[in-house]
Amino acid sequence: MYPYVRMVKESLKYRNAPALSLLGMHVSHHVCWPWDIDPWMELNNGRALTLYDLGRIPLAMRSGLVRATRAHGWGLTVAGNTVRYRRRVQMFQRFEMRSRAIGWDARFLYIEQTMWRGGECTNQMLLRMAVISKNGLVAPDLVAAELGHTGPSPALPEWVQAWIDADAKRPWPPAP
Repeated sequence: MYPYVRMVKESLKYRNAPALSLLGMHVSHHVCWPWDIDPWMELNNGRALTLYDLGRIPLAMRSGLVRATRAHGWGLTVAGNTVRYRRRVQMFQRFEMRSRAIGWDARFLYIEQTMWRGGECTNQMLLRMAVISKNGLVAPDLVAAELGHTGPSPALPEWVQAWIDADAKRPWPPAP
């Protein structure tokens, strides 16, 4: 089940937090609860993706993205992601989540999110996100300008561009 109660808590907790720039970092703290674990008593990989919403939505609130979507009738959608898992997060362990936009291209915004415990990164996600309207995708440059960012996107890191290039070669729709 989606963690609605936790999302409401995070939204209320950060509703009056200082605004962030489009490229600012939102830092939050969480606990791996029993309903987040898999049979090995650690954070379930799919649940980790869901918990990343607990950082991404407040990031969108603090950067003004939520306000802009409401003002223009836009929506947000995930268009792809890749995750690297490296350290276990076990039941009842606390962890820090860091969420930030790292740039955009002609179609998508790219968000990096990480979970940290004891000074070590446990996992990292790169997420491709689209802003959508009833007419289709909204150009990220327009979104950035709406949020007060002047100029182009920062250069995407090489590893991000490599993922974009590799994903573009993936056939769609997949073969039956």
